[in-house]
Amino acid sequence: MPSSPLIGYARISTTDQDPALQLDALTKAGCIKVFTDTASGAKESRPELDRMLEQLRPGDTLVVWRLDRLGRSLKHLLTLVEELEARGVGFRSLTEAIDTTTAGGRLVLSVFGAMAEFERSLIRERTKAGLEAARSRGRKGGRPTVMTEAKTKMARELWSSGNYTAQAIADELGVSRRTICRVVEQEQRSLPATHAR
Repeated sequence: MPSSPLIGYARISTTDQDPALQLDALTKAGCIKVFTDTASGAKESRPELDRMLEQLRPGDTLVVWRLDRLGRSLKHLLTLVEELEARGVGFRSLTEAIDTTTAGGRLVLSVFGAMAEFERSLIRERTKAGLEAARSRGRKGGRPTVMTEAKTKMARELWSSGNYTAQAIADELGVSRRTICRVVEQEQRSLPATHAR
């Protein structure tokens, strides 16, 4: 039985600029082509990954050096592998010795899937229990605000000066731009807007 074409995928972060280790391992494993992205694991957009996924055909096997090179999270990884399987594409991870073209590899991956679901269930239970406990003590759920009264006052003063953008104020106060925009919107509801940035 002829072996399936092996297609490699490598990813380096912006702080880890040398893909040589991954590329050498993928080439040694027999990959006929390797796609490489430079992006953090959490980044949604990975153009080379998207290009590779478009080009994979039934019978191909996607190979990565390590599991964390492919998925943003365990859930994302499992979703990708399930999609590949539905398309007739195999998956191999060299470091973890997982190969979904074998029964053993599929078993290991199904265990990962069960563990991920178990973890999600525990998080849901803990969150529900925490909210119920807080309600019983008369507190509402939700995250505490990052904007203290002092920060809100400073944000309004900096914005009113006309010398700062929302992003600059956010950087100064250590909060997101969206948070500053909310403060500005509240300010502008009570006062006529004199400028916008």
